[in-house]
Amino acid sequence: MAFKDILVHVEVDSTCPARLETAVNLAVAHGAHLVGLHVRPPLHLPGAISPDFGGEIARLHGLYTNEAAARAKQSFERAVGLAGLSSEWREVRGDLIESVAVHARYCDLAVVGQSDTAIDGERRLADHLPLASGTPVLIVPCVGRYPTVGERVLLGWDASREAKRAMSDALPILSQAKRVVVLAVNPQEGKTAHGEVPCADIALHLARHGVRAECSAIPAQDLEVGSVLLSRAADEGSDLIVIGAYGHSRLKELILGGTTRHLLAHMTVPVLMSH
Repeated sequence: MAFKDILVHVEVDSTCPARLETAVNLAVAHGAHLVGLHVRPPLHLPGAISPDFGGEIARLHGLYTNEAAARAKQSFERAVGLAGLSSEWREVRGDLIESVAVHARYCDLAVVGQSDTAIDGERRLADHLPLASGTPVLIVPCVGRYPTVGERVLLGWDASREAKRAMSDALPILSQAKRVVVLAVNPQEGKTAHGEVPCADIALHLARHGVRAECSAIPAQDLEVGSVLLSRAADEGSDLIVIGAYGHSRLKELILGGTTRHLLAHMTVPVLMSH
């Protein structure tokens, strides 16, 4: 089992080289076809500006987006050329989230960067894509380099539909990992939750897929689950966290917070999310 096609979002910023490196190395490890996608932003002009300055602004906008697209393509082609990968380059114009989501639906995995609110404003691609695409999303932190991803994996397990989806989507990585740790935080006992022995059932399921997982369940009633996962990932030397995204409604997480939003804001290693 392996990923056959991987999509990476490519733009001209300081975080993209690390994201490209991660995507290229994953594609090499899985023998996957790598798709580089660059989205040109549309130009929106207020009606009061258009008559007098619209033409000049549109010309400058075109020059800027052409240059940005050319630089993005050059960085992608240089990265895949050094790796000798099967690849293709795509450029589209439109809304960032909608465009990436559409192209991600035709790939096994999408690789994007962590949203930096100081730069991204309302774009926040990483926040929306797990819900919008229907594709597992690997989010690379905006700080640091992550040349190897998936050798030591921490799987956050809460026996939910979203956790099951993330685990299944991550099987190509889990099956190649050197170490997999399954962690249940504040497990709920009962037939409809974690069962009599938390993580025992998911460990057995993973074993049937050839994944030898170490499992543990810990109480942490007074701590944010996301903080517990990040702390455990640091203790274990994990290079990837796998979780189900938005177990609560996105609006509820937006207002009250939640594990997904905590990890999106504070991630210290790449995170694979599915919904």
